Parts: sequence; structure tokens; C-alpha cells
Amino acid sequence: MIIVSGLSGAGKTVALHTLEDLGYYCIDNLPGSLLPSLYHEQLKINMPVAVGIDIRSQIGDIDKLIKTIDELKCLEKEPQILFLTANHAVLVKRFSESRRKHPLTSHESTLPESIAKEQTILSPLLDIADYTIDTSYLSVYDLKDRIASWLDMGRQSATNTTIESFGFKHGIPIDADLIFDVRFLPNPHWESDLRPLTGQDKAVRDFLEQSDSVNDYIKDTVDYLTKWLPAFINGHRSYLTIAIGCTGGKHRSVYSAEKIAECLQQTFGHINVRHRDMPTRQGE
Repeated sequence: MIIVSGLSGAGKTVALHTLEDLGYYCIDNLPGSLLPSLYHEQLKINMPVAVGIDIRSQIGDIDKLIKTIDELKCLEKEPQILFLTANHAVLVKRFSESRRKHPLTSHESTLPESIAKEQTILSPLLDIADYTIDTSYLSVYDLKDRIASWLDMGRQSATNTTIESFGFKHGIPIDADLIFDVRFLPNPHWESDLRPLTGQDKAVRDFLEQSDSVNDYIKDTVDYLTKWLPAFINGHRSYLTIAIGCTGGKHRSVYSAEKIAECLQQTFGHINVRHRDMPTRQGE
């Protein structure tokens, strides 16, 4: 069983549709009190089930919901919690563009106030989530791919390790477990011929690899992760996200993420690489 929850406007409906496409029987907006009955029925029919938990059915009952989930997690086949979130500005923009009413909006509250209230109410659920996805910068297709990847790795009972580049000016990834700052490295942005390129381009790689500080930092980071990744893996973590940030998420962090992943894969096997803020060719 997968319990899908999160902030309104963060993509819960897309997540449930994705799970339905992957063979899950999906139920949306189920009261938390019915979770135990559904859990035991699901075991009888041996069918994967995904349940959407909506804020409207949990106001005032979030503590009861957490207690119910904790009890289910003590059973042999514990449910997994997928929590979807997005930053405040993105949620405001999504509701404004869709012209839909936030479920907590009233005559006394504004949209930003309703979003903040929902964040507070659902924070205990976020704290116990097995997997959190920040959809602020994801397309619908990106979100579907992220969920599919999560489920594939879960079936393999392995730690799903991801190295993600990002730009600090766009905010730190909410699902980051480890954060490395490469803003002190030489910046290709100040080279006019390199500025339009990204850390995936050979000219940018050559520029960075000419710097001893870049090479030393990559080596030291790989050595650190090689030493400590086994501790994370042996700690039975299902997911580990290593975030590497520069100013804009276009040059230094992209290069560093790919180089570090390339080195670590020699020891740990496949590692996912994502570039959250790297512009597409069309966007340049």
C-alpha cells in the first residue's frame, strides 16, 4: 500500500494517476479511520493499492492519522508514504493560474494564509514520509518518471542514490540529505564564450579541469562519499539524495554532479543524476 499525501496543488492527482497507470488500485480522499480496514482487505486480494489522503478529511484528525499509520507500519507489509510538496510561491502561482479555490480558503483567509495553514497541519505527515518529492521545478512528465523510478528501486530493495545539481538562487532541494556547495570554484559564467553552455559541454569541462581547486575538490568529495556512503546504505535507507549547488545550477554544479557520480559508480554501481536547474537548449 502507498499512502499519497501532500500540499494542495503539489501534484497529488498526477501521482495517483501515475500509480494507476502502473497497476495500482487508487482511492482518493479516503478518511484516515478507514485505512486499517483497507489495508487488511488489500492483503486478501493481493493487489497493490494507492490511497490519496486529502487535507479536507484530516482537519483536526492529523494526530489520529499519524497514530493509525504508525500502527500499520508495525505490521509485516508496512505501507509507504509518498508526500508531495512545492514552495510557497509556486503553489500561489498554480492556484492563481488554475483559478481553483484552495480547500482551506474561507472568507477570513487569503490564499497564502491557506497554504501556510495546510503546511502546518500536514507537517507531522511530512516528517514520517518515506519519500518526499518537491514538484516546484518538475513537469508532469518529470513527476511521473520520479515516481516510476522510486517504485522500481523499491522493488530491488536497494538504496536509490541520486546526485542532483541545483542553483542556490532557486532554493535548496527539499529532499536533499547531503548538500555540497561549489560556489567557490572558478565560474565559467564570467567567460563570455562559456556562459551560454552548461557543465555538460566539453569546453566547460575543459575549463574546470584546468583548475587544481576543482580537481582537488572532486577528489576530496569522492573520497568522503566513498567512505561514508556504506554507512547510509547499511542504515537501511531506501533513498539518498546528494545535492551539489552552485549559484545558478548551470555550470559548476552540473559538472561536479556528473564527475562525482561517474567516480562513485565504479564502487557503488548505478547512481541517478539529475540537473534541477540546468536550462534546456531551447531555454538558452
